[in-house]
Amino acid sequence: MTAPRGPVEPDGVPAGALAPFRPRLARRVTVVLAPVIVASLIALFVFVRPNAATVLTLSDYLLMVVFAGALLVILWRQGTVTAVPDRDGITVRNLVRTTRVAWNEVVSVRFSSDRAWAQLDLADGEQLAVMAVQSADGAQARREAQRLAALAERFGGAREH
Repeated sequence: MTAPRGPVEPDGVPAGALAPFRPRLARRVTVVLAPVIVASLIALFVFVRPNAATVLTLSDYLLMVVFAGALLVILWRQGTVTAVPDRDGITVRNLVRTTRVAWNEVVSVRFSSDRAWAQLDLADGEQLAVMAVQSADGAQARREAQRLAALAERFGGAREH
């Protein structure tokens, strides 16, 4: 691990090293698509009028609202994907689950351009995706993966792959 640059906290941890991990592109997509879905739903309700070809019943409208709601929930979860490190471990909030892992459980951190996101190899043989570090973010994702690996090494002895 390289020597820290910039300010250092009293225990030797570089300032900002424990900042949360968040994807940039996924959050932007969420901010753009959520209003598009809401506007599309409103447009359907306002502009689609019953005629010989389209007769919409209450169940049709309810189905559209449920479908739009499901899309919004998925977008909300994707937009709130995060990984929050501290000195004891990391809390990873992915699309479906939130998982807490102690640093001493992390064997290695894997990330490369052919992976969609970073991955933690755990001592029990399991793997945990860290969707907060996504390859779609390019150079920032590589820096964040290095920071994640440095934290795992500092606090738990893990290696980067």
